[in-house]
Amino acid sequence: MSTQSDLAAASPPLPPETARATETGAGALQNFLQLGAHQLVADEPGALGGGGTGPGPYDLLAAALATCTSMTVRLFARRKDWPLEQVSVLVAHSKTALPPGPDGAPQAGSRDRFEVAVTLTGPLDDAQRQRLMDIANHCPVHRTLAAGSDVIVSPAG
Repeated sequence: MSTQSDLAAASPPLPPETARATETGAGALQNFLQLGAHQLVADEPGALGGGGTGPGPYDLLAAALATCTSMTVRLFARRKDWPLEQVSVLVAHSKTALPPGPDGAPQAGSRDRFEVAVTLTGPLDDAQRQRLMDIANHCPVHRTLAAGSDVIVSPAG
């Protein structure tokens, strides 16, 4: 398998909003990840069979939601010229059991849950804070997760 530096040297930047994961061979699950022109290593923690050398897939998904929420709030506050000094977003991902079915019987499987905590710093009034919290609920990644997505897997080439 290739090393991370070999993969980086041999991989031209991808178009925006495109990602590629390629196994590095370093550890059981480590991948070299390209996100447009950006590069990083992804992995799973040891408890899940990886080496813990980078964020895992759900870490990256939580990071996407946190980042999008922060950016959406910032852009809105800037457009309104509100005194938002800093926004910080913490996202925790977990899986919860499905509720009982219509007949009351337990359902197999789980549902993903993302808990988003937004901290707004600055001399905002109560109405501004409330409006920014409303806006935080409407970032594009939040809307994508809430609506669901079509995922089509096919062979490359």
